Amino acid sequence: MIGILNRLIEHIEANLCAEINLAELTRSEGTTEYHLRRMFSSLAGMPVSEYIRRLRMNVAAADLLAGEDLLSIAIRYGYGSAEAFSRAFTSVHGASVSEVRQHGGPLRSQAIIRFSLHVEGNTMDARIVERENFQLIGYATQVPLIHHGVNPQIQEHIASIPMAEHARLKALSATDPAGLLQVSDQVDVDYQEGSELTYLHGVAVPAGPVPEDLDSIQVSAGHWVVFSVTGNYPAALQELWAATATSWFPSNPWRLRPGPSLVAVLDRAADFSTATCELWLPVEADS
Repeated sequence: MIGILNRLIEHIEANLCAEINLAELTRSEGTTEYHLRRMFSSLAGMPVSEYIRRLRMNVAAADLLAGEDLLSIAIRYGYGSAEAFSRAFTSVHGASVSEVRQHGGPLRSQAIIRFSLHVEGNTMDARIVERENFQLIGYATQVPLIHHGVNPQIQEHIASIPMAEHARLKALSATDPAGLLQVSDQVDVDYQEGSELTYLHGVAVPAGPVPEDLDSIQVSAGHWVVFSVTGNYPAALQELWAATATSWFPSNPWRLRPGPSLVAVLDRAADFSTATCELWLPVEADS
């Protein structure tokens, strides 16, 4: 995967003024656009689309300083109007087109990214399981994606569920992963912080009828990688998420496939300051 990501970087550099067709590139590399986007965002800290935009604005700044026509520059870098280009330019550099032309800056330069696998000898507790179709049922809401720290909207959602309903859900749990689950579904493919996702507080049950008053997510058959972690909550879980991208996926013949991610809390302190969790991610064999 590290090699594929670096070849993507080289492809972007060589075709900066052209349309970058990630679907075509991933087909030739034997992977998927979904997995490539998720791995790029996790490792680079930004979506691949944002990286391309920043690189284009690096070069566009030089074109502006050379006195080229604004509309010509805009069209060259894929913008339909000078106004759209100007907005994108300002969002990247923090300075308007006119300020840069008059004063030469300020300019924010995006460095070329190079990916590498840093091996420290650490091991990750993981297993691969295969599951038939099942479903997740419970109480769902829309929340923003937060990479670090507690998500207050998730906390509010869980607190709004009556205690009797927590017990009811736990009693309905009928398949692995067992117990109450924290489910994230319809997550932005670029894993961009602040993007909206569906969060469900619920349980896993076999395919079939479900209570009408509960929300449900259908889960297709396939493989899952299951990671275990114990430590401060939610920090240890979020660090585990990051480690799957930096350590596990680059070293193993599996890739992410579309589907919900599941967190099962196996044990926890009374104040939830520490916990033992399992993280379930849908995967498929990397061809």
